[in-house]
Amino acid sequence: MAPSAEEAAKKASEAIAGSAVKEFKRESNTARFVGAGTAGIAELAIFHPVDTTAKRLMSNHGKIISASQLNSVIFKDKASASIPQRFISLFPGLGYAAAYKVLQRIYKYGGQPIARDYLAKNHGDKFDNAFGKGNGKAIMHATAGSLIGIGEIVLLPLDVLKIKRQTNPEAFRNRGFLRIIGDEGFALYRGWGWTAARNAPGSFALFGGSAAAKQYLYKLEDYNSASWLQNFVASIAGASASLLVSAPLDVVKTRIQNRNFENPESGFRIISNMAKNEGFTSFFKGLTPKLLMTGPKLVFSFWLAQTLIPAFGKVM
Repeated sequence: MAPSAEEAAKKASEAIAGSAVKEFKRESNTARFVGAGTAGIAELAIFHPVDTTAKRLMSNHGKIISASQLNSVIFKDKASASIPQRFISLFPGLGYAAAYKVLQRIYKYGGQPIARDYLAKNHGDKFDNAFGKGNGKAIMHATAGSLIGIGEIVLLPLDVLKIKRQTNPEAFRNRGFLRIIGDEGFALYRGWGWTAARNAPGSFALFGGSAAAKQYLYKLEDYNSASWLQNFVASIAGASASLLVSAPLDVVKTRIQNRNFENPESGFRIISNMAKNEGFTSFFKGLTPKLLMTGPKLVFSFWLAQTLIPAFGKVM
């Protein structure tokens, strides 16, 4: 007996379950940008001091062998000040950080679904054919993240100014934002290649790790249907993978960006000096505080964005 129209539709639906082709436009772009921006603002308010601490540890060239030395590296000229003053010293460059972090999260978390929609609509069948349904969808999410990560270099000047303010405020010499832009110009894009090289695998691992957790751990066909707990676990998987993969290039990128404007140093020279003078482990400096402190920051913002974007999608 020929199957009924309802049975045929059900079988067709089952055939495309998990297909990359079906991962397309589940919420408005407004919902994506508002959800991502809200996550960025919340992250900034809570974790900016943590980010400053990690950047200062990564920028330290020597070995830390005592608590007093650690105190000096983290708090710099406020190392002997009161506890409130030391805490406030962890908020340098907050204006640059606010602009960079919120724009970055809007671009990254809000832009990845747009890139994913494009890939699903135009190349979804290629991902399915190359990797199989389910696998193809997860890899497509990761690829969309990687493409967005590379494009993130457009925000590089704000990141450079934020890092210099956190780790090398003397580089500003009392100059304001517009004066620095006028003086330095495209020099603010110094290290863009290393930034792209760091962002591509890091963003691939972030979105790919999250998608893999939803696909293989929770067997979700629609990633947007994940509960807040499932999004939290998936964010841990993605953030951990991203930090581990990007750690070496992140150290190089930070050292390029925290140099004085008039005394730049190439990434290859930095790598050579690190390997010669500090050893292989120097490429993972700051990894422990990043996993313990910056890791939760990334987990928090990614989890919040993944939870808020579908929620806002229902009302926008």
